[in-house]
Amino acid sequence: MSSIFLRIYGGLLFSLVLVSVLSGIVVTIVNSVRLVEYREDMASGTFRLVSDVLSSLPGDERQKWLRDWGYKLSIPFSMVPMDQAGFDEDTAKQLIRGDVDVRMLNETSAIITSQIDDKWLLQGIVPEISEQMASGTMIFLRHLLQEYSPQQRSAILAQQSPESLGIPVILAESPASLQLTPLQQNQLQQGGIVTVLSIRDETLQLYAQMTDSDQVLRLGPIRLLNLYPFKLILTIGLFVLLSISLAIYILVRGMETRLRKLERAATRFSRGDFDVRVNVEGADSIGRLSMAFNAMADHIQRLLDLQKEMIRGVSHELRTPVARLRFGLDLIADAETQQQRETQLEGMDQDIEELDHLVDEFLTYANLEQSAPTLSLKRHDVDKVVAQVVGEHLRLQNRIELDHIPCNVLNPRRFVEIDRRYIHRAVQNLVGNACRYADSKVQVRFSSTQDTCRIDVDDDGPGIPEEQWERVFSAFSRLDDSRTRKSGGYGLGLSIVRRIMYWHGGRALISHSALGGARFSLVWPRKQRH
Repeated sequence: MSSIFLRIYGGLLFSLVLVSVLSGIVVTIVNSVRLVEYREDMASGTFRLVSDVLSSLPGDERQKWLRDWGYKLSIPFSMVPMDQAGFDEDTAKQLIRGDVDVRMLNETSAIITSQIDDKWLLQGIVPEISEQMASGTMIFLRHLLQEYSPQQRSAILAQQSPESLGIPVILAESPASLQLTPLQQNQLQQGGIVTVLSIRDETLQLYAQMTDSDQVLRLGPIRLLNLYPFKLILTIGLFVLLSISLAIYILVRGMETRLRKLERAATRFSRGDFDVRVNVEGADSIGRLSMAFNAMADHIQRLLDLQKEMIRGVSHELRTPVARLRFGLDLIADAETQQQRETQLEGMDQDIEELDHLVDEFLTYANLEQSAPTLSLKRHDVDKVVAQVVGEHLRLQNRIELDHIPCNVLNPRRFVEIDRRYIHRAVQNLVGNACRYADSKVQVRFSSTQDTCRIDVDDDGPGIPEEQWERVFSAFSRLDDSRTRKSGGYGLGLSIVRRIMYWHGGRALISHSALGGARFSLVWPRKQRH
């Protein structure tokens, strides 16, 4: 028991460690992917604008223009032939689509590449990729728009999609239309770039005023990159897992307590305390296990009681015929004539036949009581089975008027799924019992409804008191222990009938008969569960 729960708790501990390690790996991977995307977004605007301008310039002017703007933006630009860049196929396709390639040299600096045209690539070494690169984009974009009239700038800017720049850009007509302080507006008028940081939204916006008008460029908002802190993620993960583990421990602890009670009950039962039972708590798996244990204990206790009962019954029932056999042997030894010996042998043969019949009764009862017999369920005309039993008894005796009242239901309802051998045995026991105690008349009938079948055996004997109705179905039970060998049985016939009905899903009942004696009835469902 302890090892099971130690494994569970050990598994929980292992899960905590494993989740912690996996959380660290996942956070590292997610942060690295977010950082790569962020760097590409920061660098894409400037490099795409520079590449677009270079593609429109003649070849002999490109190097001079690139040196001038490399100095202004503090980025050493260079032009590299496409066939000498040494990029793999995937990176080449990425550049052709208009994306930029960022290759980190160390933790801060990187080589950034974009495509100029089919033959040339633009490369630049950026000392640090951060939000400050947006300032270069703003400066370069203001320079490009400065070549157009104020009326044309909005249309030119509309051609630059946010996807191509990597950052949203709008053109406001005046600083007053923007939510800027007087100090910031004054800084714009002096040609500076104003940076506004929003702590609440964790975004950055850049503003720059055109030199020939009141128009103001706004670049942003740019979402700041906040890497997921590993310690915070780990702390949250561990807190959640510890909370779940505590809840699981509480649940498992309750299960452990209930299982220990079940273990103690099983131990006591194995030591001979067959009266021990487990309190069933709940309808979960342990509750169902407790119910199964109680059912098993009931069944074992019933089998042990049956064994004791059968030992007592067998010893009692065998004593009389064995004593008669021993007495018969003594008489044969003292017999003086052949006729006396034959008379004693005939009596001994009857005693042996009685022993054989007794053993058969014991075996049948034990088979029906101790385990589920193998039933051969087939559709049979039950009324014909009843008629066959009545015919057999009519051939064996003529003291009692034995009547079979034919069934008056339609032919299909007379056919029922039964084990013919066992139903024949049950009816035979009831008819034999009725003939033994009837004064002069016995009636047997079969009836059927849509759902149930019924066989009634009535006699005109002395009947059975109601307080004895349940007792008559008990094994080795006799209402009159003084009955002679001729009138008495073994006390197993009605017990066998009850078990046959049990395995057919029905019941054996007793009531008062209209003939004045007892009525024994067999009731069972028409359709059996296979």
